Amino acid sequence: MDLDTVLAAAVEPVVARSGASLSVAVLDTGSGESAVYGEETYDTASIVKVDILAALLLAAQDAGRSLTAQEKTQAAAMIRLSDNPAATALWQTIGGAQGLDAANERLGLTETAGADAWGLTQTTARDQLVLLQAVFGADSVLSEASRTYLQRLMEQISTDQDWGVSAAGSGWALKNGWMPRTATGLWDVNSIGRVSVDGRMCLLAVLSDGHATKEAGIALVEAAARKAVSSL
Repeated sequence: MDLDTVLAAAVEPVVARSGASLSVAVLDTGSGESAVYGEETYDTASIVKVDILAALLLAAQDAGRSLTAQEKTQAAAMIRLSDNPAATALWQTIGGAQGLDAANERLGLTETAGADAWGLTQTTARDQLVLLQAVFGADSVLSEASRTYLQRLMEQISTDQDWGVSAAGSGWALKNGWMPRTATGLWDVNSIGRVSVDGRMCLLAVLSDGHATKEAGIALVEAAARKAVSSL
């Protein structure tokens, strides 16, 4: 069975009715089955904050040190509250776009490119799934301690931001991103993370743009997440 085809059949009708653009990637961590719908590149908006923290943790591992108290405070604010000043501070700590790209090469991402402004980093759903495997999988350049630290923060997202892939299951750990584009007034809405579905653990990345409102984007992302896990 071609799972990409199955996923496309499930997602395309939902996307077509929206008038927006969307891509989704899903992996069942138990069976290893995966599927991807859409090859487009999207702005990351705030989902890049997971990548920023992964890059920081890699740098700390290389230096043989723990995160400083200040870095821990900034990391918690950046992931749990999606705090932008904290993200900007850590973006500078990792060396900006160049530092992110260097870390991503080690993490296995091949379709993500840092930008001068971190929220405009470009990525694909497929590449975000690679990032999630680095965060939640044992075969990773991130140490067990680093992975656990990042996972715990993604499990503690503020209640006003716990939408997105969480709609597809329970036991979630996630990070969302949302951003209106000045030129068009349309919204980017993204969600990445891990969910438990009927005893199966799934990794999910849903990226989208072209929404008239943030709320419309959230509704589409959640619908696509539910379709994605049911397609496996």
